[in-house]
Amino acid sequence: MTKFMRMIVFFDLPVTEKSAQKAATKFRNFLINDGYLMVQYSVYSRVCNGYDAVKTHEKRLKQHLPPNGSVRLLTITEKQYESMQILLGEYIQSDIPVAYEQLTLL
Repeated sequence: MTKFMRMIVFFDLPVTEKSAQKAATKFRNFLINDGYLMVQYSVYSRVCNGYDAVKTHEKRLKQHLPPNGSVRLLTITEKQYESMQILLGEYIQSDIPVAYEQLTLL
């Protein structure tokens, strides 16, 4: 019986220069085209059908790494992934954005 695995990619890429922005976009597009889904900003995840598929996608990921920045890969079982908790704090008044109207002084 094949065990489903979950690959989670975390990354922090520089975007201060045009070339770095392009590399970051190219990397994100690779992840999406390779079957990853965004879990949250800079965290993507995909399901693999067994350890051999994980190794295949790990190799593909390494081939598409951007030249700069930090990329981390965590592989866990699907059962471990399913035990993830989503923790949300409650909004308080100071968390809600306030709309401002621009005034022009003559």
